[in-house]
Amino acid sequence: MKPWGPYKDVLKTVLKEPKMAVGYINTALDEGDWDAFLLALRHAAEVHGGLSNLAKKAKLHRVHLYRMLSKKGNPGMRNVLDILHALGYRLTISHHVKLDKAA
Repeated sequence: MKPWGPYKDVLKTVLKEPKMAVGYINTALDEGDWDAFLLALRHAAEVHGGLSNLAKKAKLHRVHLYRMLSKKGNPGMRNVLDILHALGYRLTISHHVKLDKAA
């Protein structure tokens, strides 16, 4: 077997480790790319029980969950929090200080 397989296979292997999944989701969120964040959530969900299982845990209709995490998805904050909690994660807010370039 090759040391590196197709991207999705490698990603799934990495995301099985919960700390790696959290880092992956946080990186997407930190980049400010909502589509990447939703994709990261979807990838994590696929690895940790699948979307149908996540829908049950989050008490969301399966079809709605698929739509929310699709490329055109636009879930509300409540749904994002429900998804994160169902995956065993939580959203936290921290203060970020930007350094002034002139200083």
